[in-house]
Amino acid sequence: MTIVVVLAVVTAAATAVRSTWSPCGLSMLSTVTPLAEAGRGRRWPVTAGWFIAGSVLGGVTLGGAMAALAAVVAVVDPSTPVVLAMAAIAALVCAASDLDLFGWHIPFHGRQVNERWLDQYRAWVYGGGFGWQIGVGLATYITTAGLYLTILLAALTGSPALALAIGMGFGLVRGLAILAGRRITSADRLLVVHRRFAALRQPVRLTVVGVLLLDGVVAATAWLGFAGFVVSGVVAAAIVVVARSEHRDAVDGLDARSPSSRPGEATVVTSTPS
Repeated sequence: MTIVVVLAVVTAAATAVRSTWSPCGLSMLSTVTPLAEAGRGRRWPVTAGWFIAGSVLGGVTLGGAMAALAAVVAVVDPSTPVVLAMAAIAALVCAASDLDLFGWHIPFHGRQVNERWLDQYRAWVYGGGFGWQIGVGLATYITTAGLYLTILLAALTGSPALALAIGMGFGLVRGLAILAGRRITSADRLLVVHRRFAALRQPVRLTVVGVLLLDGVVAATAWLGFAGFVVSGVVAAAIVVVARSEHRDAVDGLDARSPSSRPGEATVVTSTPS
């Protein structure tokens, strides 16, 4: 099923990029930089190399689990309509989760890497160790339900080899994010990079939500044709409209309690946990 493979690859890439804005991802842009590594007497290119290698290995670990699930799917051999139905419904549910529809979202966990490793171990240990935890996806903060959708879609391909490759790609993209801090050689540059990332946080979040909604519409269309396109399009639009309405209500409520509050501050109240 080519369509499921394409959706899995696109979702994995979008999810990996979005995950850079997790507390752990941003922490790496503060603690594993040329500036910080020089202060520890280490060479940043070496540490970054270990980080990327560890992240790829973490992606392989995730891919291995997805490959096992794909093998089970291959044995069960569900029909194409069943696979597409599962993909469509799951994608729309994940999009609703990322928008905190009705205050609900799929359970996430909030674990960070242990930054004491920076002072206790060699660069290859904390570089590779942090990278593995980031690359495996499930070991640290989960910023988007897109990760769960990636796992499901990879499994639904029914191909262990493809599932493994998707996991490896996820880990690679997550690991390469460390290169965004390659020019952080001073406190001023550190501040500039974090300001840029802060400005991109919401656009990236909404883009990933758009990818999840599009996944749902594409899968539904492949499943039911034009009827699937119409129904899934209406559901996707309803999710967005209701989420926007809830956001406006939250802002209005905050403004009523505090006349000096600004809409920009209220946005934090309804943002997706990360």
